[in-house]
Amino acid sequence: MRAFIIRPFGVKQGIDFDNVVKELIDPALTALGVTGRDTIEILKQGNIRIDMFQRLLTADLVVADLSIHNANVFYELGIRHALRGKRTFLLRSNQDAYPFDLQTDRYLAYDKDNPAASLPVLTESLRQTLASEDQDSPVFRSLPDLQEPSRGQFLAVPRGFREAVELAADRGERGDLGMLAAEAEGFEWESEGLRIVGRALFKLEDDEGALATWKSICRVDAQDLEANTLLGTIYNRLGRFTESDQALERVLDRKGMEPHDRSEAYGLLGRNAKTRWKGEWHEEPVLQTRREKALRSAFLERSYQAYSRGFSTDLNHVYPGVNALAMLTVLIELAQALPEVWSERFEKDKEAESQLDSLREQREKLAAAVEVSITAAKARLEHEEKNNIWIEISDADLCCLTSKRPPRVAAAYSKALADSSGGERKSVRDQLNIYRDLGVLTANVEAARLALGLKDEEETPQKTESPRVLLFAGHMIDAPGRERPRFPPDKEDAARQAIREAVEAEKKRPGEVARGIAGGASGGDILFHEVCEELGISSSLYLVLPENQYIQASVAPAGGAWIERFDRLTTKLPVRVFADSADLPSWLAEKRDYSIWQRINIWMLHNALAAGGENVTLIALWNGEEGDGPGGTRDLVERAKKRQARTVILDTKRLFGV
Repeated sequence: MRAFIIRPFGVKQGIDFDNVVKELIDPALTALGVTGRDTIEILKQGNIRIDMFQRLLTADLVVADLSIHNANVFYELGIRHALRGKRTFLLRSNQDAYPFDLQTDRYLAYDKDNPAASLPVLTESLRQTLASEDQDSPVFRSLPDLQEPSRGQFLAVPRGFREAVELAADRGERGDLGMLAAEAEGFEWESEGLRIVGRALFKLEDDEGALATWKSICRVDAQDLEANTLLGTIYNRLGRFTESDQALERVLDRKGMEPHDRSEAYGLLGRNAKTRWKGEWHEEPVLQTRREKALRSAFLERSYQAYSRGFSTDLNHVYPGVNALAMLTVLIELAQALPEVWSERFEKDKEAESQLDSLREQREKLAAAVEVSITAAKARLEHEEKNNIWIEISDADLCCLTSKRPPRVAAAYSKALADSSGGERKSVRDQLNIYRDLGVLTANVEAARLALGLKDEEETPQKTESPRVLLFAGHMIDAPGRERPRFPPDKEDAARQAIREAVEAEKKRPGEVARGIAGGASGGDILFHEVCEELGISSSLYLVLPENQYIQASVAPAGGAWIERFDRLTTKLPVRVFADSADLPSWLAEKRDYSIWQRINIWMLHNALAAGGENVTLIALWNGEEGDGPGGTRDLVERAKKRQARTVILDTKRLFGV
C-alpha cells in the first residue's frame, strides 16, 4: 500500500515542514507498513509534474498538510479530490486561517514546535482512514454518481515483471508466482502487478495463493470488481460459501456496472446456492431420501432465482441462463415425482398444482430464451471466426434438458467435448451426475454418459489436505576470521542435534511430513538435508545460483569437507537453481535494501506455501538478530508468520553460547 504526501517544503512561516514529515508523518506511515512519500523520493530523471499527477491518482492514501496558504498544496489537493473519492487525510498546524472551501472538513492539528507529540493520534487516524470505505472527497460526496477513473490505466507494469509471471505460469510454478507477488509490494504499480499474478494463480487453481493475492488487492479497494468476482469463485472452491456470497454482494453493490458483470455475479451466487444444495442430499445412500432432501432444500429455489436473475440481467450471458433452466427442470421433475413433498409448502393442494403449472410455463419461456441466446452467441463466434467450447457445452446442456431423443443428446455432448480439457469434461460429468443421482432426465443422462465413456463409479475426486512441508533457514558456518561469531565450526554437533530434535518433533505432529525445502549452504542447510535423509524425509535443494557459483559463495568458505558434503547432496536430491547471476532483474533493481539473498528466502517460502498451504513449518537456526545484510532470516520469519506458517526458532545464542 502506497501513500503520497502533499506539503510545503523547507521552513515556511516558522514551520519546518521537512521536520514534520521526519518526526510525524513518516513514522506514522512506517508503523502502518505504508510505502511511498512525496516527490523528493523520485530519484530517476523525468517530469516531476507527470510523476505528481500519477501519484495523486494512484496513491492508496494521500496525506495533505494545509498549515499555510500554499498554492501548490491547494492545487494538488484539488486534483486529488477530483480524481479519488476516499482516503485523503488532512492535517495542519494552527497557523493560517482555514480556507473557506475546506472549513467543513475535519483536520488533525499538530504542534509545529513538537509534531512528534501527535504521532499516536495520527497513526490511529490513518489506520482508520485506510480501513474506511467512506468517501471524504467533497467532489464525490456532492456528485454521488461520479465514477473514479481506473488506476490500472495509469500504472504501467514493467515488461520484465510481466514476462517473469508469464514464464512461471507457463511452467506451473505456483511458488514462483507467490514470490513475484511479494516482490511487487511497495512499487507504484503494486496493485496491477498483483492483479497479473492473481489471474495466473487463479488459472492454475492455486486457491490459497490466489486468495492471498486478491485479498491484498481488496485491502486497497474493498469493492474491486475483478478481485471480488474471482474471490467469489475461489471461496466457492474452498467451501467457504458465506465469504463467497459476501464477495459477490460487494460486486453487486457497485454503481455503474456493465450488465455482463452484474449477470456474472448473480450466476456465481447461483452456483454457491447450488453447491450448498447438493451438499444437503448428496451423501444420502437411498435414492428416495436424496430426492426428498433435494426438493425440501431452500437452496434449490434460491439457486434457480439467482441464476434466473443473472440471465434476465444480460440475455447474452448464456451461463446463468442454462443453469437457471437446469435448476428449474430439476425442481419440476422432483415436484412431479414427489407430489406429497411438494405440497408440504402450501396450504391447499390446488395451490401446489397451480404453482407447479406456473413453473412449467416459466420453464417453456426460459428454454426458448436460452435457445435464442445460444444461437446468437454461436452466430457472433462464427462472424468473428472464433470458437468457445463453453457455448458448445451449453448447447449440449440445453439439448439434454429439452430433447426427447437420447441419441441426439449423446451426439451433442460428443461434439462439444471433442477437443476438451480435463476441466471441461469434469464440469459436464459433475452436472450429469446430479441428474443421475436424483433420478431425473434418466434416458438422456445415460446416453450422454455412455457416449462420453463415464462409469458409474467415477466420481469427482475429493480435495485432499495439503501435505506437510518443512522449510529450513539458518546460519552458515562462520568463515575464518569472522569478527562476531554466529556459528562456530566446533558447534556443528550441537546444531545437528537441535535440528534433528525439531524435525523429529514435526514428524510426531498429525499428518505425514511430505518434504523438506532448504538451500545448500555450509552449516544449517546441509545439516538439515542430512537429518531429513536420516529420518526418511524427502528434501529438495534450492540454490540461488548455479552450483559452481553457489559453492564459491556459500560453501567453500567453510572448507573442502563441506564442499564434498554439498556435492553428495546434489547427486541424491532434486535441485532447483534460481538464477544465472547474483544481479537483480532491471524491474527489481529499484527496490531498496533488496538482494538476491533475500529473494532466495522469499522464493523458498512461497514454494513451500504452494506445496503445503497452511501446513508449512519454518525451522530457523538463528540468533534472532539482523543478518550481515538486509532481509535475511528475520525477514523470512516475519513473512512466514504473516502467512500463518508454524515457526520453530532454534536460538543459536543459547545453543552455541555466543
